[in-house]
Amino acid sequence: MALLERYHLFVHDVAAMFGYEYSDATPEWMHPFIHVILVLAPSFLVIVGTYGIIAGLLKLLRRTRLKEPRSEAIRGLDNSLFSSILRHSRRQQVQMTGLSLLALPILYLTLELPKQIVNNALHSDRFPIMVYGWGVDQVTFLLLLCGLYLLAIVLYGLNKYSLNVFKGYVAERFVRRFRLSVYRQWRADASFRGQSEIVPILAQEVEPVGGFAADVLTLPILQGGTLMTILLFMFVQDPILGAAALTVLPIQLVLLPTLQRRVNTLSRERIQQVRHMGRLLNDQLRSETGGGAFLEPTNASFRELEKVRRRIFRLKFFIKALNNFLTALTPFLFYSLGGYFVIENRISLGALVAVLAAHKDFSAPLKELFRYYQTLEDTRIRYQEIVQFFRVHRGQVPVSQRSPSLPEALHA
Repeated sequence: MALLERYHLFVHDVAAMFGYEYSDATPEWMHPFIHVILVLAPSFLVIVGTYGIIAGLLKLLRRTRLKEPRSEAIRGLDNSLFSSILRHSRRQQVQMTGLSLLALPILYLTLELPKQIVNNALHSDRFPIMVYGWGVDQVTFLLLLCGLYLLAIVLYGLNKYSLNVFKGYVAERFVRRFRLSVYRQWRADASFRGQSEIVPILAQEVEPVGGFAADVLTLPILQGGTLMTILLFMFVQDPILGAAALTVLPIQLVLLPTLQRRVNTLSRERIQQVRHMGRLLNDQLRSETGGGAFLEPTNASFRELEKVRRRIFRLKFFIKALNNFLTALTPFLFYSLGGYFVIENRISLGALVAVLAAHKDFSAPLKELFRYYQTLEDTRIRYQEIVQFFRVHRGQVPVSQRSPSLPEALHA
């Protein structure tokens, strides 16, 4: 019992640090909210984050050790995906990073100005007020803030447009160079076996690698910066509401990557089936016999591909539904806690409206970061598979030791 009392005192102290003091007027339903938001969810988040960092470091160390005995590099293809991307687009990566960082202060303005409009232009009796030595009435001040808001969203839109166009340029430029390197390597190998597999590699498997080249640094910086900017804005309005925005994050960090790994496993099987089907069709084109002998194997390949795709779709849309449900839980906390705080005059109505509007933008960068995590591993394996493809046919790696085929790029 003494331990439980000390825990309750600890929770009260933590709430006091966030500016919330318990009193006799505090409703009973506030206690479990405070426990979950300020103690349990942050503790779980720290545990999950620590485990993720340790697991990532161990994985990186294991990958580094495995690289030591590797064969010589393939001409024109770096052993590392990141080395290849930076070698071809180092200057463009710096420029895209600058554009991404420029968007963050503009984003904060688009979140702050609506709150100022509600609190200072609509619900205020201090007019006329002085703005840089000019007397301004309420309507003029409202139009001034609305004009600033319009300017902010125009600047933010222009920034994103410029960044996306630049990313498209970088992606297509890298695709062309990467595809040309693969083609030259294929043409230079006189003893090459399995020419039929080069067609899906050049036509399909190179594309996602090039698309990732434009996002390798820009996406985590822009979306991570957007996430932190929105979170900072929420904490400025009210620390407890800011902490409430992170309540379901540990659950997402545990469930979504685990389910996505299952999707990636199925995706490897999917690509294996596609390549197997390509080999069957190539054999039929070269065969001088009738097509009846190939009918059953080809039909079986079509059936297996259909089964794998169905399993991928079921799991993929389950991940999407689960993520949407978890994301929808946070507004429940905002409406209940935030509404109570407005009634108690802890925060203003404009601040609550601004927090609710900011949370709509909070889930988007989080989804993009999850998608980046999925695409990162997918593209890395895809690139390694292309390099390994040439090593196998050059005799550097026995075919029996060839790594599993890469996964398709899937977006949850």
